[in-house]
Amino acid sequence: MTAYAIAHLRPETMNGDILTYIEAIQSTMDPFGGRFLVHGKEVEVLEGPFPGTVVVIGFPDIEQARAWYASDAYQAILPLRTDHIAGEAVLVEGVPADYDASKTAARLRAESGL
Repeated sequence: MTAYAIAHLRPETMNGDILTYIEAIQSTMDPFGGRFLVHGKEVEVLEGPFPGTVVVIGFPDIEQARAWYASDAYQAILPLRTDHIAGEAVLVEGVPADYDASKTAARLRAESGL
């Protein structure tokens, strides 16, 4: 099942460390099948405050996503970003192609008795 690394970042100013991080990140993702799905794009805010930008990286599965994040190569460059850009990062597993939210709602109704 595809998994995603998602970051909500609030960059203040560009600097050499951030550029070095951007230059190096792809080579840290390649061994784990990672690829950018969203990067460097302006967000269209529809609800609530949302300062900053979003980065989404897809991986073949959650194990590969975890292995990438924990890898020596990524950990070596991570401070180049975290020392200069505020934000949050999460890993999340995707849903199958035939996912149906109404089935999830039905299960939750049954489990909760609502």
